[in-house]
Amino acid sequence: MRKIKILGLLIIAILSFNSCTTDDSIVFIAQEPDAFAFTNSFLSQYTLTPAAADNLGERFTWSDADFDVPTNITYELQRSITGDFSDATVVGSTSGNELAVTISQLLAMAADAGLDNDPNTPEPDTGNIYFRLRAFAGASNSTTEVFTEAQTLVVVLPEIVTGPNIQIATWGVVGSGYNNWGAFADAPFYTTDQPNVLVAYVALKDGEIKFRENNDWASNFGDTGADGTLDAGGDNIAVTAGNYKIVLDLNNNTYTIEEFSWGVVGSAWNDWGNAGPDAKFFYDYTTDTFKLGVKLQAGEMKFRKNNDWTENFGDTGADGTLEAGGDNIAVTAGFYAITLDLNNNAYTIEAADLFGVVGSGYNDWGNGGPDFTFTQVNPDIWVAENITLIDGEIKFRVNEDWAINFGDTGADGTLDSGGDNIAVTAGTVTITLNFTDNTYTIN
Repeated sequence: MRKIKILGLLIIAILSFNSCTTDDSIVFIAQEPDAFAFTNSFLSQYTLTPAAADNLGERFTWSDADFDVPTNITYELQRSITGDFSDATVVGSTSGNELAVTISQLLAMAADAGLDNDPNTPEPDTGNIYFRLRAFAGASNSTTEVFTEAQTLVVVLPEIVTGPNIQIATWGVVGSGYNNWGAFADAPFYTTDQPNVLVAYVALKDGEIKFRENNDWASNFGDTGADGTLDAGGDNIAVTAGNYKIVLDLNNNTYTIEEFSWGVVGSAWNDWGNAGPDAKFFYDYTTDTFKLGVKLQAGEMKFRKNNDWTENFGDTGADGTLEAGGDNIAVTAGFYAITLDLNNNAYTIEAADLFGVVGSGYNDWGNGGPDFTFTQVNPDIWVAENITLIDGEIKFRVNEDWAINFGDTGADGTLDSGGDNIAVTAGTVTITLNFTDNTYTIN
């Protein structure tokens, strides 16, 4: 910062032989402020998708620039692709203390930076966009100005994924065994490669279920006689707690319910099953794979079905290929996103930034154990299932660190960066974070 300059009172006295006149001209050249910086929390990276173009990308906030004289101050948000701001472009200006940038604007800037999400082209899909704030007094060409330090935003354009055309179906699972007969949205079914054959992967509670269309009772199926036949308006179907794969065959009016889950087991997670259940994978219909966000210890792991060794995969040769009964997979401690591709007998384990639940309502703000980790089940959607809460408050933070955290200021269901604590009551819940519209649900 330049040395503070103050030009004090300038008095020019003009005297004449016939009269004495004094012309006092007072000129202030403003002081530069002692502290002028961004005050919002920044993400480690910003994932940009056209589907979320209208959503908020980042809300820049800053401290006041105090020039130490009564003067109007304008703030100008600038961006740069080169990083030295020789190419500075004004994003927006205001006399206030915040400016919002949409994902659409960030996508345009990413395009200017030469980023591309097409896997068939050589352009990168990750890069940097640089921002700084200029404060100035007077006209926009004023030299009475000061700048913040540059802030780097790492932006990521997910590659366009080509794969099976799987869609969310109109049918869902409803009942005391899932959502208390509609207290929240029914568990969705997904289309398969067979017309009118649908599949759902769902965690159920002791109770009863039915299948209905469009979260409405106008069209629903039960099973009168418990014979596996779908009956319009039929009897409720009794279920016990567990993880299940449910298949609806609307061609033959039949259904099946089978215990189904894949999980991580090993010294890196649950002492080979002696210290709790396996870490459960979630189905991602956009890629037809199973995904898991997990904090691992240094050790070894494998993948197994239904918390049992009857079906298990390791990796003999450490080449990313799944082998039935294969060798243990060595891992180091850290936060990981794991993808299990059962169609191609492959898997990936990548270091990742993972959201977690923290608070007096869960783990005494981190003093009573690790945060409960979310899994990014598909783009911008994060799920944490079967969390046992107590009366208290919670927030969501990344990798058990406060650098990036979200609360809810106003208790309106909106995720606010650094926002207020969220009050919760005791119970076992599923929490979903939806960054397409910056909302969350606790069910």
